[in-house]
Amino acid sequence: MKKYFILSLMVIGQHLTIGQIIQQTRDQVIAMTPLWKGERLADGRPFVPDRLMERLKNISTEESWQILRNEGYNNQFEGHWDIINPGESMVGRALTVQYLPKRTDYDDLVRAKGKTEGRSGNFNSWPIDLLKPGDLYIADSFGKEADGTLIGDNLGNSIYSKSKNGVVFYGSVRDAEGLEKIQGFKAWVKGYDPSYLQEVMLGGINIPVRIGRMTVLPGDALLARKGGVVAIPAHLVETVVINSEFIQLRDQFGHQMLKEGKYTPGQIDSQWTDEIKTAFLKWLDQNPGKLPMSRQELDDFMKKRTW
Repeated sequence: MKKYFILSLMVIGQHLTIGQIIQQTRDQVIAMTPLWKGERLADGRPFVPDRLMERLKNISTEESWQILRNEGYNNQFEGHWDIINPGESMVGRALTVQYLPKRTDYDDLVRAKGKTEGRSGNFNSWPIDLLKPGDLYIADSFGKEADGTLIGDNLGNSIYSKSKNGVVFYGSVRDAEGLEKIQGFKAWVKGYDPSYLQEVMLGGINIPVRIGRMTVLPGDALLARKGGVVAIPAHLVETVVINSEFIQLRDQFGHQMLKEGKYTPGQIDSQWTDEIKTAFLKWLDQNPGKLPMSRQELDDFMKKRTW
């Protein structure tokens, strides 16, 4: 009897594994992002509020990177990208996808499972069907360029229509000129190639992925700028934003004081005296239009801030 019970558990376990090979369940996504205490999307990903995502656009790569390192997150940046439609920064909530070099037996299993779930098209379009406004399609396709092109302009248009956003691919794209014509669409990729996607298979959706030097979890906030891409854990987005905004205010005040000759570079670049701190607080009161946050947020932050 015990033998049959164990066999039954093994069968059930195999069924669950097969059932989850394409996309992590909501409970699994929640389990891998336990530090996030706020709202979540239907698939379990953390939903960082729009107000924070909008403010994140104005944060520099260096500021966000340094704050993450101070929090013990040392592997959240990747540089050296080809950028489609460069200019303004791009931010979004990560929908993570892993691609792997093709292995026929596993690829057949994934495709068969996708068919039973009613997924249409080739597997590189399956994540697109899941995109919500503000999402970013984040894909690890192991840096493959030739025969590793995850999208062309047709899928690019579909991505933008669903997410009003772009992509970050540790891999390549085709139809680069067509992608450039999609107004509002942006992409950080590792290359362009005219070839079609070949010898690649889907590894999983909403799983942890490696994007060069950084690890990205579903629901992370991605900040993409000219200098590179930063993946910010959802539970640290507010910390990154408010700290960076405060640094920007300090810098604005310091630059103005130097231009006016009120303090020397040595005074501004070293630990501030009580006199400078008082002058800074007075400057904040006199320039409310410079605050990127509410005054209440700033006051609450400064209660905990050690200058």
